Amino acid sequence: MSKRLILASNNAKKLKELQALIAPLGVELVTQGSLGIPEAEEPHITFVENALAKARHAAAAVGGPALADDSGLCVDALGGAPGVRSARHAVDAGRIAEGLPREQIDQANNEWLLTQMKDQALRGAHFTCLLVAVRHAEDPEPLIAEGQWLGDLLEAPQGAHGFGYDPLLWVPSHGCSAADLDPAIKNAISHRALACQQLLALMRARWGLGESTAAMASGWAWQH
Repeated sequence: MSKRLILASNNAKKLKELQALIAPLGVELVTQGSLGIPEAEEPHITFVENALAKARHAAAAVGGPALADDSGLCVDALGGAPGVRSARHAVDAGRIAEGLPREQIDQANNEWLLTQMKDQALRGAHFTCLLVAVRHAEDPEPLIAEGQWLGDLLEAPQGAHGFGYDPLLWVPSHGCSAADLDPAIKNAISHRALACQQLLALMRARWGLGESTAAMASGWAWQH
């Protein structure tokens, strides 16, 4: 039977990206929402603290390993904002009501950010992704991986792929927005891809994944 790793997220598009990236380990990601696990509180001001809180929350609910992703867009001219509040940027500003479909909130987030950046010449920005994996809720040695994807903010959305702020980040190396990229290309160069490459290396080295005998001897229970 395939090994199942609980993903501390209910974001279907994030699940699709991460599943493709973690596929080499032969692990199936299962969202916490599909198991009836509520989302964790994210009260912290750093990506790593929020990701760790989410991973421990999901692991406690299932009694096994869990993976959490905390990611967002950091804009130089805004002192790193929206940062950890990226998914709620427009909600926090009172520009849209909480609880609406993700696509509507994403659109409102993009519109609000563009309003804030109107006539701003300094447009450097980057996506940050923090991935945290734990063997159990009280794991003293969480695996932590980080990736950053540098670019510049466009003045209008561009592209039909991706999600979140992808239509706003210009990727100089490919001469297009993140939302213009084919998903396969994005999964090779994005902040999440870079973090996942680090995480896979850590999972192989520390947890023995990809090595059947080592995985069986790792001393912790997979979900089946």
